[in-house]
Amino acid sequence: MLKGISPIISPELLKALAQMGHGDELVIADGNFPCHSVGKNATVIRADGHGVPEILDAVLKLIPLDTYTEKPVALMEVVPGDTCGTPEIWQTYEEILNKYEPDHHEIDYTERFAFYERAEKAYLIIATGEKAIYANILLKKGVVK
Repeated sequence: MLKGISPIISPELLKALAQMGHGDELVIADGNFPCHSVGKNATVIRADGHGVPEILDAVLKLIPLDTYTEKPVALMEVVPGDTCGTPEIWQTYEEILNKYEPDHHEIDYTERFAFYERAEKAYLIIATGEKAIYANILLKKGVVK
């Protein structure tokens, strides 16, 4: 075990985060996300038993968001016609993003299939047990200064 690193960050996940370079993207996926079919070219790491917010908090303690891009965060927008409204979990994400990246965490609300296409190019997908719908979040890693 290491000091200062959340115990929910497994050694495998820590290694993958360390291997990521500036501009690489990662997805923290909810339990419904097709991680293994979308992530055929990505490293897929399971974090069953954890929700997206706790993984997001632990990851943002370790990596910065990309300041060279306008919107370093992406969420899968609600499909038109879906009656779920704005997902409550998005407010939780806003709070976590404000905690670590208060000046630069603009969000790109991305159409469902465009989100999948972007996720196919991600370096890393973290598969969580999150039950909330529309809880997938994509982050672009920045430069560690």
